[in-house]
Amino acid sequence: MTDTLLLDRRTMSMVEDYVPQGEILTSLVRFFSIFSDETRLRILSALAISEMCVTDISRVLDINQTTVSHQLRFLKDVGLVRADRHGKIIFYELVNDVVNDVLLKGVEFLGY
Repeated sequence: MTDTLLLDRRTMSMVEDYVPQGEILTSLVRFFSIFSDETRLRILSALAISEMCVTDISRVLDINQTTVSHQLRFLKDVGLVRADRHGKIIFYELVNDVVNDVLLKGVEFLGY
């Protein structure tokens, strides 16, 4: 028995061109894995509303300051968050609106 493809060549070519591979696939997996942690999601959602310092994030979200600092360092390292020092206080904010768009699309997909 031979395997017969039901796709036409044009569709097959589009699928081959569109499905990510190699470095792009690895980068996408890394990007979406960022959203797989509840604490990070909560912090990103809060920062989508306003820039905040560690103390404010910790209090508003009821998360230990050490945990907040650790997650913010991770988010900064992967390029989703930037830090802006004002005297002794460091404020964190989303690098751009794309992160918020991803969060909102997830909520929309889930029907909330």
